[in-house]
Amino acid sequence: MLLNSKIYGDGSRNIIVLHGFLGMSDNWKSFAIEIIKKKFKVHLIDQRNHGKSFHSNEFNYKILAEDLKFYTDYHKIKSFSLIGHSMGGKTAMMFSNMYPLMLNKLIIVDILPIFYKNDYVKILKTLKSLDLKKNGTRVNIDKALELTFKEPSFRAFLLKNLKRTSKNELVFRINLDIMLNNLNEIEKALPSNLFYEGETLFIKGQNSEYINNSNNQIVNNQFPNSKIVEVSNAGHWVHVENPGDFVKQTLIFLKY
Repeated sequence: MLLNSKIYGDGSRNIIVLHGFLGMSDNWKSFAIEIIKKKFKVHLIDQRNHGKSFHSNEFNYKILAEDLKFYTDYHKIKSFSLIGHSMGGKTAMMFSNMYPLMLNKLIIVDILPIFYKNDYVKILKTLKSLDLKKNGTRVNIDKALELTFKEPSFRAFLLKNLKRTSKNELVFRINLDIMLNNLNEIEKALPSNLFYEGETLFIKGQNSEYINNSNNQIVNNQFPNSKIVEVSNAGHWVHVENPGDFVKQTLIFLKY
C-alpha cells in the first residue's frame, strides 16, 4: 500500500524525510518550507501506523524500508537524498543497505543502528488509559496527560496524534495496540552486517545521549564514509529545538 505524504516545492532534487516514533509528516513542515527555498522537492512521509498512512500488524525496519521503495517507485523517483529522525533514522539506515544505489546522500538524525531501551511502554499505556469521550477536548486531554508528562512541548507532540471523527469524538490516528505489540521491533538493533558506503551525515543533539563517543566505532564500521556533527542547544528533537542550525548543517552537507 502507498504511504501518505505531503510534497513541498517543485525543485529538481528530491529529499525524502522520515519522522520518528509517534511522529508524522506535519512535524517536518517548517523544515520543508525552509529547504524548498533552495530548489528542492521535499517529500514528508507518514510511515505505516503513523499519521494518515495505513495500519498494519506487520511492523519492522525491513518492511518500513520496503514501504519507502514502493513509494519511490510509485512516484517514479530514481534518486534522492534521505533524512530520517529516530525511528525514521533506523528505517533510513535499513533502506541505505537494501537500496544503496538510489541514494544521493543520507542524513541520520540523533539515532544509531543499535538497541535502545526507551520509555515507549509508559507513553503508549498512558495514551491507552485516556478516556477520550470523557475528556472530550484537546485542552482536557492535555490536562490529563500533564499528570504524567510535565513538558508542554512533548504533550503537544503527542496531541498531534489526535483527530476528530465527529463533533463530539476524538480518536488516535495511530493504533496503540499495534505499537505496543511491536515495541521490540522499534527498539532492536539493525543487522550487524548492515553496510552503506555512500556519503552519510549523523546529526546529534548536544543534550541528547542517543549518539555518544562510545558508539563511534559502530558508525565507522557500518558507515565508513560518514561524519557526525553536533547541533547546540538541542536534545533528541534536533530539528524542532534548534531548527536554524539544523537546516544550516543539512544544507552544508548537501553542498548548497
